[in-house]
Amino acid sequence: MQINTEKIDFLINKYGARRESLIPLLQDIQSFLNWLPEEVIREVAKKLGIPLIDVYSVATFYRSFSLKPRGKHLITVCLGTACHVRGGQRIVEAISRELGIKPGETTKDMKFSLETVNCLGCCAIGPIVVVDGEYYGGMTSQKALSLIKRIGKEEN
Repeated sequence: MQINTEKIDFLINKYGARRESLIPLLQDIQSFLNWLPEEVIREVAKKLGIPLIDVYSVATFYRSFSLKPRGKHLITVCLGTACHVRGGQRIVEAISRELGIKPGETTKDMKFSLETVNCLGCCAIGPIVVVDGEYYGGMTSQKALSLIKRIGKEEN
């Protein structure tokens, strides 16, 4: 993979080449690339003067970071207790069937990634589905499938 070192240098300059900058720097890189490739993690460690293991520790500790490519659209389904008892698992199963992927996977065309979380803190309006950072409450399998189809059509 070819690293866009200019963009990484720009982001490092934005935050400063300090250890305290690591998390916001990785967040911005992930926003730009949609994941954290190994080459980029190595480059960040080198430019910040941080041991590679420390950068990997941060990148693997926080679930918001991904070390494998993600689709253009990230779908997250809450499976916390309130969402689970209201059908969260059925929503995951419906989305999985529709997209042909399991949680933690990405469609072959790189359009969608599916993830599950244990709680999003929106229990009163669950089940919750988050698509590209936008929260949708009171979801059902049918509503979730309609949402995904609409997003897919907007792509074309």
